[in-house]
Amino acid sequence: MYDLILKNCQIVNEDSIYHSDIAIKNERIALINNTIDAEAQEIIDVEGKYVIPGMIDDQVHFREPGLTHKGSIATESRAALAGGITSYFEMPNVNPTTTTNENLRNKFDLASQKSVGNYSFYLGASNHNIEEIKRVDTSLAAGLKVFMGASTGDMLVDNPDTLEDIFKYCPVNIVTHCEDTPTILKNEQIFAEKYGDDLNATHHPYIRDDISCYLSSSMAIDLAKRNDANLHVLHLTTKKEMDQFVSGAIDGKKITAEVCVHHLRFNEHDYVDLGNQIKCNPSIKKEEDRAAVMAALLNDQIDIIATDHAPHTWEEKSGPYSKAPAGLPLVQHAVQVLLDFYHDGTLSLEHIVKKTSHNVAKRFQIKDRGYIREGYYADLVILDIEKPHTVKKEDLLYKCGWSPFEGTTFNSSINTTIINGHIVYKDSKIQENIRFGKQIEFSR
Repeated sequence: MYDLILKNCQIVNEDSIYHSDIAIKNERIALINNTIDAEAQEIIDVEGKYVIPGMIDDQVHFREPGLTHKGSIATESRAALAGGITSYFEMPNVNPTTTTNENLRNKFDLASQKSVGNYSFYLGASNHNIEEIKRVDTSLAAGLKVFMGASTGDMLVDNPDTLEDIFKYCPVNIVTHCEDTPTILKNEQIFAEKYGDDLNATHHPYIRDDISCYLSSSMAIDLAKRNDANLHVLHLTTKKEMDQFVSGAIDGKKITAEVCVHHLRFNEHDYVDLGNQIKCNPSIKKEEDRAAVMAALLNDQIDIIATDHAPHTWEEKSGPYSKAPAGLPLVQHAVQVLLDFYHDGTLSLEHIVKKTSHNVAKRFQIKDRGYIREGYYADLVILDIEKPHTVKKEDLLYKCGWSPFEGTTFNSSINTTIINGHIVYKDSKIQENIRFGKQIEFSR
């Protein structure tokens, strides 16, 4: 007897869409067949709906430990499941920072008690922890996060010798936040002198501009090439940077690129209505930048889509621009943002799945996740493509309690999320007493 059978699925997987049934047993996909006539504890007919592998988000900030007034592993991983994100990699700029292997292990211990999604964590780089980096457990850490731009505490890495050593000795994928701090500081001074008290979020894309991004990402790419390192450049935002990345399949690439959903969705005009809500680093920029990044996604210069989910309280975001922190909550609606691009003919479902699941699994060598395959963990999302969904404040699962998408009607809905074979979200409700998230394993 199977634990669960999904009947009449339209499966989106490995560059094709096909009709099949899926049987699940002991947390994994046991059988994929045109018709499965067998007994199961539960059978669900998903006629008319699409089934995709759960999104693997390689960039989130869940704020634990130390910043849990903004979010927590428990709250934000629940919101992610409601959004069709079944696995995540979480960032090291918490308190204390995850810049030692001891602190890294402590985060895994926290998640084992609190996470309802599958989890892994990055070790963070600083100007002073190269020995920690050399000793990192490659079977444990998702990768190494290097902030080549302003960050929390001592996590800005701006020492050239340190950067050289990191790219020379790091045994895992290096993921980078690329912005040039001297350029940003210079721009901040210019805009502060020009606008004074009138400085606001509409100036953000010009303070954290395309030059600051290019200077930093080009440096990272040069370091990676010189040291034959594995580099994954996070949240790209500019037309100027795109020529640095090679088009083609992710297989075999040592330098890969990522875009986040908000940089695909918004442009500089959205600051007028949303202001600090969409203040983030790197900034949402001009429409020509957004269009260029989308074009690079389509031609496979950009390999992965993520969220960079980064919640702050409404009180923090409501302050003046110069004091409002950068970042916004995204995991609950990221897949729906991408499905709107399917509806307008920009992205195919196959392309969305490749960039949110398959390529993440390939780039980070994730074991038994990221595909709909027999023997793989049953991390599945059932999409109701034609059912619109309006975002309401009372339905938000983020601890911060707000979203830039409040009042937005998306063209599609997340019908059901299944993680490790268990239904955790269905018909707009998180199931009660869920605790099915697992530590992500790597084949390295």
